[in-house]
Amino acid sequence: MRAFSLYHRNSLSLWRRKKPCCLFSSGSLSSDASTNNTDEVQNSRVKVFDRHLKRKQRDRAAWLMRPKDCLVDTVADNLLDRLEDCKKAFPTALCLGGSLEAIRRLSRGRGAIEKLIMMDTSYDMVKVCKDAEKDMHDGNIETSFMVGDEEFLPLKESSVDLVISCLGLHWTNDLPGAMIQCRLALKPDGLFLASILGGETLKELRIACTVAQMEREGGISPRVSPLAQVRDAGNLLTRAGFSLPGVDVDEHIVKYPSALALIEHLRAMGETNALLQRNPILKKETALATAAIYDSMFAAEDGTIPATFQVIYMTGWREHSSQQKAKRRGSATISFKDIQNEFGSES
Repeated sequence: MRAFSLYHRNSLSLWRRKKPCCLFSSGSLSSDASTNNTDEVQNSRVKVFDRHLKRKQRDRAAWLMRPKDCLVDTVADNLLDRLEDCKKAFPTALCLGGSLEAIRRLSRGRGAIEKLIMMDTSYDMVKVCKDAEKDMHDGNIETSFMVGDEEFLPLKESSVDLVISCLGLHWTNDLPGAMIQCRLALKPDGLFLASILGGETLKELRIACTVAQMEREGGISPRVSPLAQVRDAGNLLTRAGFSLPGVDVDEHIVKYPSALALIEHLRAMGETNALLQRNPILKKETALATAAIYDSMFAAEDGTIPATFQVIYMTGWREHSSQQKAKRRGSATISFKDIQNEFGSES
C-alpha cells in the first residue's frame, strides 16, 4: 500500500437561497434479479453514466478499499459533524452508497441514531460492510443492509428521519430525481445530508490527460467524469424541494508518490471513469505520456504529485410547520427608504 498525505484548505460557506431491492439484517445476502424494468426506465431519460459499470467498479472497490482511508474518513467525519449542530435526534437513518463503512465507523453516537439502514448498488460492498459490523464498538445501533439503487429508492414515503450520502450521489444520472426521492423518504422535519465531488476535483489529471491525448492521438476523449459545480448545489436542493438549503465547500490536496498511486487510490475508492461515452481503450504510450506530463507540470520539490479533491456538502430539510419561513412578499411594514431617511447615508 502506498502512503499519501492529505492537506486541507479552508472551507467556504455558501448559504442560499422502485427499483426493487433486497433488505436483510442478519441472514444471507441476496440481490435483485429484475433488471428489465430498470433498463426501460433508464432508457426513458438521458444517461451520462453507465450504472452497470459503476456497480462493477464498486464491487472491485469493496476488496481494494484501504482501511481508514484518510481522505474518505475526513469527508465522512466533516459530514457527520453537521449532526452535532442539530439539537434534535434522528432515530432512523438511511446511508446511501459511497463511503458506507466510514460513516458507520465514525458515527460514534452522533445524531442519536437508533436504527441505521445501509444501502449500496454493490452486493460485495454491502457484504464487506456487514462483515465489518461485528467489529463496531457501538452496539446500540440496530443496523440493516440493503442492495438497492439511489436512482430508484426502495423506501416508503415519510419513513426515515435522516438520509445521509457520503461521496456517492455524483454518479447518478438523475441527481435531482434522486434527491427528490430522498426528500419524500424523509419524515417531516427530516434532514438530508450529502457530500459529492465538485467540478475542481482532479483538475491536474484532466489537464495531463488532455495534453497527452492531443500529443499522442491528435484528439481528446473524456477520461475524467463531469462533476457538479458549487453554484449548482444550491439550485439542486431548491429544485428537489428542500427547506433551509445550505451548501459549503472543502478542498483537499492529496499528495501521491506517482500518478500510478493516484489511479490505484481512485480504484480503491470506486471513483474511476464510468461515462457511457468513454473510450474503453487507453493506449500504453498515452498513459505513460499522461504520467510524465503530470509529473513535469505539477510535481513538488519532494517528488510527490498533488491531486485536488473538491468536496461539496449539501444540507436540506423536509418542510415542517416548526421551521422558520420567509415572510409573504409585500408584508413588510417598514421600507428601506424610511430607514435611510432616519439614519442617513454615509457618503
